[in-house]
Amino acid sequence: MSDLQIALILLGILLILLVVVFNWWQDRRVRQQMQSQFPDGDTDPLMSQLTELERREPSMTRGGDAAAAGSEHDAAEADCTTEAVIDISFSQPVDAQDLAQALQSISRTGAKPVRYFAECEGGGHRARLRSGESYASMQIAVLLANRSGPLSAIEWSQVWMAAQALAQQFDGSVEGPEQDDVLRRATALDNTCADLDALVGVSVRLPGPMPASSVIQMVKDAGFLPFGQQLAWLADSGQPRFTAMFDGAQPRDIQSASIERIDLLLDLPNSPADDHAFSRMATVARDLASRLDGVVLDDQGRPLPESTDQNIDEQLSNLYERLEQAGFTAGQERTGRIFS
Repeated sequence: MSDLQIALILLGILLILLVVVFNWWQDRRVRQQMQSQFPDGDTDPLMSQLTELERREPSMTRGGDAAAAGSEHDAAEADCTTEAVIDISFSQPVDAQDLAQALQSISRTGAKPVRYFAECEGGGHRARLRSGESYASMQIAVLLANRSGPLSAIEWSQVWMAAQALAQQFDGSVEGPEQDDVLRRATALDNTCADLDALVGVSVRLPGPMPASSVIQMVKDAGFLPFGQQLAWLADSGQPRFTAMFDGAQPRDIQSASIERIDLLLDLPNSPADDHAFSRMATVARDLASRLDGVVLDDQGRPLPESTDQNIDEQLSNLYERLEQAGFTAGQERTGRIFS
């Protein structure tokens, strides 16, 4: 075999190796990009529940230990005021892992989240399935209304059909309210909450386009802290009083290299009650304007005078009181489910 033939063979092998490596690299990059499009498991209560079931070793208990475990109760329960509840009874206890797998496709219906609760064999209420346990019955609770509107007939039908399929899979029975009653309650709750909802905003208009990274860092230096995917001004309780957006986008969603406007948003039902809710936000906005040589504007795009702060504070305080009287404490998880 000549040197030329050997060289050609080696060159061919090298080219094949390069193609293999390139395809591996392309596949790895595509997988990373696809994974980045999905939320973390912790953001989905059901998936985090499944993860915990996979992570924990099944527990073996006997006699008094089993009775003690069954006597424990999780605090969270279905909320009959804001949720429509379907009860499912199983003819035989269902293992936690089997039940969790069956529930994967029912995490929400349309724009309404769905929650699950289970009763252990031998007693014990669960808001989260636990490895090694079996359940004699469960509840499916679907939210009646949120900012997307009241629960619709289609959304309710989807949950009801899913509940029937689950009961059939484990040879169980289903009980739940009539659709007309569910839709009536959903409309009433939506009307009540619509009168209590408020999103109040102010903006800082910058003197011109400024580098996005510099503006975001300035906002952090002013006292805003990460809260989930947002930058928020936090109360002592750790809850957000108001959040910052940039040209109408969250920090992670900014497409441009420059920013012209900082938006501060007070989501009243989701922020703790505060007699100075607006003036506190306006003060922070004026501080940012001073740092960046900007101008503070109201939600109509007009310069915001300090003389209006107290009047708006009083209006928002009144709304906080009305929200509390209606049974929704501002800043609490239960209120957040409705006003989301």
